[in-house]
Amino acid sequence: MSEHLFWLSDDPFDRLKPLSPNKGRGVPRVDDRKVISGIIHVIRWSRAAVFDRIFQALASESTATATVMTDSTHRGRIAPHPACSRGAFPRQIGRTRGGLNSKLHAVCDGDGKPVVLRLTAGQVSDYRRADTVLDALPEADVLIADKGYDSDRLRKALAERGVKSCIPGRAKRKEPIIYDTELYKSRNLIERLFGRLKDWRRIATRYDRCAHTFFSAICIAATVSFWL
Repeated sequence: MSEHLFWLSDDPFDRLKPLSPNKGRGVPRVDDRKVISGIIHVIRWSRAAVFDRIFQALASESTATATVMTDSTHRGRIAPHPACSRGAFPRQIGRTRGGLNSKLHAVCDGDGKPVVLRLTAGQVSDYRRADTVLDALPEADVLIADKGYDSDRLRKALAERGVKSCIPGRAKRKEPIIYDTELYKSRNLIERLFGRLKDWRRIATRYDRCAHTFFSAICIAATVSFWL
């Protein structure tokens, strides 16, 4: 393959080659130059939100958005970092009972494929972040969510958009919420969505300090797992 297809030309790679990890036993390793060049591409494209746009473009092709579901899941960090809250790009890391972590919010269509993805600090509640999810919500008839999204404000916002809410009420409500219990059973689709994303080790645990790099990894995983 010609040299211009890599970020690293011969001279800089020759300096790095002796510092590469030793080749171990088992499956033959791919070319180190390809790996390093690929990593550089990911970092540059992450800052430019390229992978975000790729996911959004493919997800917008969904034809199963009459009924959509939303939920969130925490993604823990390997270890705290002293600079996790500083820098030009927000880290989207917050402290919860489980320590420092982030929260991935998702909306999936009736086929269980992600159509909206958002990343916040871990302490952000579900119903508060739902406002941002609503801004990107496709045209839908029904939104299914668990009781963590039970709020009068969210229900009103959905109604104003012509979207029926299938959300059970919290125990503290004085009057019970009536919702379609049979339709609610299909909410397992979004649980399965998170399960597939967590099969990717880099998604199951947040190794990236920068939120844009971590979110790019999420978009890559979602695109490959559901839209290609």
